[in-house]
Amino acid sequence: MRRLPLQALLGLIVLHTLPAAAQAAAPVELAFADFFAQPIGPRGLQPSARLLAASGHEVRLVGFMVQREQPQAGRFFLAPRPVSMAEHADGEADDLPPSAVTVLLPESQRQRIVAHQPGPVTLTGRLDYGPAEDETGRVSWVRLHVSPDALAARPSAATLHSH
Repeated sequence: MRRLPLQALLGLIVLHTLPAAAQAAAPVELAFADFFAQPIGPRGLQPSARLLAASGHEVRLVGFMVQREQPQAGRFFLAPRPVSMAEHADGEADDLPPSAVTVLLPESQRQRIVAHQPGPVTLTGRLDYGPAEDETGRVSWVRLHVSPDALAARPSAATLHSH
């Protein structure tokens, strides 16, 4: 039998005590500061009860799009502070903070490359927590699945076409 950490149980209690209409009506406001238990202990970073409870639910998150040298279609990173990645020069030794979120576009937009937007960006989507490896081999721990209209007002850098 799999045992949930106490933090996860407390987070689930918080979500289940909300009326069903309130849970469905508005996304959970989540901040990057809510991701990890504080203070950081001898076991290193541990997910907070709030992050664990938000997994699988609609959340609203404000962060900064990570500026990438080589953007990937269908996804981008959101971080708590402005960050630039130079994949060609740095490879896997990037400066992404541990709380960086992989934002995943819906299946219908997986060929879309989203142009970098300077300044804070507010996104709403379904949060997933847990290790997941993408096709490049990169492992993400936190993912935000946005709806098809979530980026409607944001320009695309390009759309990839297979020939």
